Amino acid sequence: MADILLPSKISEVESSLVSPEPQRRRPVPKRARPRPELPLDDEIQAWSKPVEPVEDLDSLARRYPRRKVSLSSERKPMEFYDTPERPKAFSMDSLEFFFLIAQYFREALPLRVILLMIACQKAGGQIRLTQEEMSTVLDVHRGKINEALGEVMSHGIVFKVRRGVYQFNPPYSYRVAEFIPGTELVEAEYVQVDQDKTIAKIRKDESLPQLVRFPSLEHMREAIEELRKKRAEERAARRWARAQRQEEGTAE
Repeated sequence: MADILLPSKISEVESSLVSPEPQRRRPVPKRARPRPELPLDDEIQAWSKPVEPVEDLDSLARRYPRRKVSLSSERKPMEFYDTPERPKAFSMDSLEFFFLIAQYFREALPLRVILLMIACQKAGGQIRLTQEEMSTVLDVHRGKINEALGEVMSHGIVFKVRRGVYQFNPPYSYRVAEFIPGTELVEAEYVQVDQDKTIAKIRKDESLPQLVRFPSLEHMREAIEELRKKRAEERAARRWARAQRQEEGTAE
């Protein structure tokens, strides 16, 4: 007994019981908590119940087949060249209209007039331009502007409201809205004119030509086909004449 109580013996016993390595606490196994379920029958309760994290949409869709699951991307801002006076200004244009006028008009000036009027539209499709202003912008004599504008108007593309004010036919090109910047005296204004209202107003005006009230590009399509047929006949006649001259030269 005396030997056991000696200090040297006590230190030996302690060293055998205590490990020199630091002791780590064993992790206590987590108790599995039940995952909350999304109520399938009561949609109102679904907003007040917590749901488990979504790993992928496919598994979620299979789990709740009666619900629509979708994920949309972040919408990017629209990029347009603009000016402080006309910020983010653009119009809705018919691609079929552009396609046909590019084939129909054989001269450049009517097309330039159309593009200028599209660029100068106000909300509701009105163009506030005099022929003098058109001639200055396009650097063309006013007489030529008058002739080209008359040709454009004859197809119901635009019509004259009053002096210096024209209206683009909405099915061809239309500006729905515009932002009018404010000044020190006038507050900024956002103007919107829905297309259907402008169309209804035009169709009620019986003083306007039929092609304006009920626009159609069919006459342009027919004219293009007639022109192509005529040009094909002219090319065939030139080829025949050239072949005849070659035969006459061979015979001599």
